[in-house]
Amino acid sequence: MEISQSTDPCASFAGRTSLALPASAASNTVPNCDLVTVPARQGLEAVDILRRGASDAVGPVLHDDGCDTLGFLVPPGTAAAWDVPGSTCTETNGRGLSLATPDPVPPVEGSDWLLPPGDADLATDPAVLRAALGEAARLIEAADNRR
Repeated sequence: MEISQSTDPCASFAGRTSLALPASAASNTVPNCDLVTVPARQGLEAVDILRRGASDAVGPVLHDDGCDTLGFLVPPGTAAAWDVPGSTCTETNGRGLSLATPDPVPPVEGSDWLLPPGDADLATDPAVLRAALGEAARLIEAADNRR
């Protein structure tokens, strides 16, 4: 498993999570994905930013209560070039659970779906996610500086 990171918000979550995207209705294959893990506060802000956008730009998102992190499913290959400070991108190599709907089971005990497969796009566009995470970090910093 290849991990690209600037700061690891919760290594045990990223290291123990191995996912695959849902199979399409026309196919029995389950494509793989990478997983971008961020602190929950920044991730929740990014989800809000993505959902306010002009298009449905956010794919399935996991919430891990134990590590207080969110995990965004992104297309395979994202980990090779991921360099966003405060986040980790883990390459899953297609290992993990099928996220076929209905009722996909979260891959890690203590986690749950914030946006489950089937309610969201197949994966979040990495460039769009990178921009949303940057905007979220700036908003959080501005809010914290007002105190």
